[in-house]
Amino acid sequence: MLEQAYREPRIAASQTGPGTVPLRGGRTFGRTHAFLRAIMADPTTFVTFGDDEFLREARTIVDAARTQGTVLRILGSLAIYAHSLHAPEGIGFYRRVGRVREGAPLFTDLDLIGYASQGRSISKVFDGLGFRPDDMINGFFGDRRLIYYEGSNRFHVDIFLDKLEFSHDVLFGKKPGTGRLELDYPTISVTDLVLEKLQIHRIGRKDLVDLLVTFLGHNVKEKTNGDREAVDAGHIANLLADDWGFWYESTQNLEKTRQMLAQFIGEGRISQDLAQRIKSRITELESKIQSVPKGRHWEKRAKVGTAKPWFREVEEVVR
Repeated sequence: MLEQAYREPRIAASQTGPGTVPLRGGRTFGRTHAFLRAIMADPTTFVTFGDDEFLREARTIVDAARTQGTVLRILGSLAIYAHSLHAPEGIGFYRRVGRVREGAPLFTDLDLIGYASQGRSISKVFDGLGFRPDDMINGFFGDRRLIYYEGSNRFHVDIFLDKLEFSHDVLFGKKPGTGRLELDYPTISVTDLVLEKLQIHRIGRKDLVDLLVTFLGHNVKEKTNGDREAVDAGHIANLLADDWGFWYESTQNLEKTRQMLAQFIGEGRISQDLAQRIKSRITELESKIQSVPKGRHWEKRAKVGTAKPWFREVEEVVR
């Protein structure tokens, strides 16, 4: 499931689990905590086959959906891995330092995103591929999230719909053919992959490593002009210019990414020239974020600052 930091868990038994869902008022699952704990899987369980094979499994699903006119895209670390295959130094760094820890496999399960308006057709895709639905999660959250289990129980799939709604929102649109999901294939755009990580409150090692790999393999440009391997700094800066909370989270997380890079440099895990490439791209994005004029909502919220929470509390359901 999508990695996400969280606070004061009401459902999860472990704070290390990767997948989270926001609950309305914290009441939706008030009477089902014991049941959920009874069916939770080990959140650190990794897939048992190789990275490239796992990517092929994901491509099989996304390709099958495309054949049926259904939009699905890969999210998260697997998407970053797929987007970095053109940059062997990035893949090498991934495997050298690991995500969760050194020497551990890179991936646990599969995250996808689609459009809620295509929920029925998404279900047909997974039914046709022999996946089993999670009836409870799909019943409660079917307008925002679906979960399916691979037929041989080798992994499960989280499908988010229209947006990532965690510490901060990353929106993809609601209408097939006009949303941000169509910007790339088979993954979401590298720009949205950066936003996916920057929105995380209390960001962890694995997400910082994901950002380092992304910046190692992808240039940062003010405008990408159709370059699918570039981070669109203008889009990110404009998005954050009217959302102080997301802006603050992003600037903090970019600084934490720089700090983790310094740690890896000190440990001799990355060369100076590759580290400088990452630093310059982080700086380029930061400069653009700072330079764009801020909107009135940003200005109003900035006056409050961190005196009030600037992020959404989320709950974690580990499946």
